[in-house]
Amino acid sequence: MAVKIRLKRMGAKKKPFYRIVVADSRSPRDGRFIETIGTYDPVAEPAQINIDEELALKWLQNGAKPSDTVRSLLSKQGILEKFHHLKYGK
Repeated sequence: MAVKIRLKRMGAKKKPFYRIVVADSRSPRDGRFIETIGTYDPVAEPAQINIDEELALKWLQNGAKPSDTVRSLLSKQGILEKFHHLKYGK
C-alpha cells in the first residue's frame, strides 16, 4: 500500500481550507484517509499552517511520500530538515 501525505479540501466555494492527511494513494482526494496531521488555511493573511510535527516525522519515517504542495509546507515549517537530520544524521 503506497501511502501519501496530501491535502484534503474543505471549506466553502471560493474559500478553501485544507486538512493535511495521510491517505492511501489510491483513495480519492476528499475520500478515505488514515490520519489527519494538520491544517492549511491559504485565505488567511498570512497563510496559516498548523502541522503536528511528531506525527509528520513518524509518517515520513514509515515511508509516506508528501505531495508537492505538502512538501513545500513541511519545508516552510522546518520539518523536512529535521527528517533529513534523523535519516542521515548530518
